[in-house]
Amino acid sequence: MTHDSYSDTTIAAILEQSRTFAIVGASANTVRPSYYVMKYLLAKGYRVIPINPGHGEGEILGQRVYAKLEDVTEPVDVVDIFRNAAAALEVTRSAIAMKGKLHIKTVWMQLSVRNDEAAREAEAAGLNVIMNRCPKIEYGRLSGEIGWMGFNSGIVSSKRPLLVPGGVQRHMIGKG
Repeated sequence: MTHDSYSDTTIAAILEQSRTFAIVGASANTVRPSYYVMKYLLAKGYRVIPINPGHGEGEILGQRVYAKLEDVTEPVDVVDIFRNAAAALEVTRSAIAMKGKLHIKTVWMQLSVRNDEAAREAEAAGLNVIMNRCPKIEYGRLSGEIGWMGFNSGIVSSKRPLLVPGGVQRHMIGKG
C-alpha cells in the first residue's frame, strides 16, 4: 500500500472501530502535542494508555503510565507513535510482537513520522498502518468539528454533525 494518502473511509473506519489507543511517547507536559492529543481522545470517549519509560508507574490525565508497550495487559486497538521516524521501527516491532496478546489492529504514526520499513513489517504482520497523520486532527476533520474553527476539512456537506451528550464539542463519527 502507498502511504502518501489515505481515503476518508479508511481513517474513519479505524476511528470508528477502535476503542483503545496506546500512545507511545505520551507526555505529562501540558504543552506537548501528545498531551493534548491524549486529552482530546479521552474527551471523545476513547480509552488511552500512555507509554513513556520516564513516567512509568505514574499517571497522565488520570491514566496509568506504562514504561513500555510490553507492560500493558489490556487490549489495545491502535498503537499511536509520538516518537521520531527512526524510533518508529522499534515501536512497530514491539506492536507486532504484542499483536496477539493485546489484539492490536493498527499502527498509527503521528505527523512528520514516516518509516516505510516499519509500515512494510506491520502490514506483513496483518496490521493497518497510518503515517504522518494525527488522530485528533482526523477525528475533528471527519466529524465536522474542525470546520467550526475555520479550517477547510475538504468535506462539503449540509448534514449537521451528530453530537453526543456533553455539549457541542463532543462529536461522533459514523454513528448517524
